[in-house]
Amino acid sequence: MKKFKFVIHGNPYEVDVVNVEDNIAEIEVNGTTYKVEIDRKVVLPKTPKLVRSFASPSTESSASIAKTASPMGPKGVGTIKSPLPGTILNVFVKEGDKVKVGDKLIVLEAMKMENNINSDKEGVVTSMKVKPGDSVLEGDVLIQIGG
Repeated sequence: MKKFKFVIHGNPYEVDVVNVEDNIAEIEVNGTTYKVEIDRKVVLPKTPKLVRSFASPSTESSASIAKTASPMGPKGVGTIKSPLPGTILNVFVKEGDKVKVGDKLIVLEAMKMENNINSDKEGVVTSMKVKPGDSVLEGDVLIQIGG
């Protein structure tokens, strides 16, 4: 909960208030845990504590996977995902097309704006997962690209 540093008679103390229930506080002083009784009842704020779950981006890379490709591995293998929810307006590639980094693949309408989805990989389109008129959510796979 809270950390404090005290100097008592020239001796330094690091105190962590671990937990407070009613008038009993669990504290840790220089690594040793103690339960202490407080003279008066502690009034905790009524505001609920916001606890957020871990948020991860909707990209296909994760912290455990290296961001660079191995020199001998296939280039450009992976998926193109929707960056936000919307409707597919136009598709500029088909299965078997070769794509380079930066090629315009799809136009996605989201919040009354047209968004170009460009390729961030190089390779051959192995699978089309969407067609014009389809509704997609954030993170949905739109296109698969193979080496």
